[in-house]
Amino acid sequence: MLRRLRSWALVCVALLVAACAGLGPSTPIPDRPIDLSASCAQTEEDGFRENAQLTVRANRVEALSWQLWVGKRGSCKFSLTDFRQVATRPSIELTERSGGSCKLLIWQAPARVTLAHAGCEKFCNGGIYDEAWPVMFEPSGGGCAKQ
Repeated sequence: MLRRLRSWALVCVALLVAACAGLGPSTPIPDRPIDLSASCAQTEEDGFRENAQLTVRANRVEALSWQLWVGKRGSCKFSLTDFRQVATRPSIELTERSGGSCKLLIWQAPARVTLAHAGCEKFCNGGIYDEAWPVMFEPSGGGCAKQ
């Protein structure tokens, strides 16, 4: 079930990226202000593991550190020092400073704040990028969102 939820989140990210690529003024996600101090560290039964810290004030990212592992096969690592923020609304968007295609996206739904990636294969090793799912935080307490 958790994998299905993560798959759904990945589909949402793909739709968001597609919408931002040229569908004009439509807003694919709600425009909600984000203020969050979050930390999520968890390990799932299948060996997927993540450790993420995120601080956002008035839709400005102040701190971001995110690493995830897919069993022992590989991992991805994202740090705010490698990105610059380019959008605050309707979702937060960060692009890699080196000019590459990687984007980090942050948005808030009623039950969670999602931190996702798009086009970020070079931040991963072991060929696991297609299995590198978004991380979701509880908007009230900042812990890992309940699935």
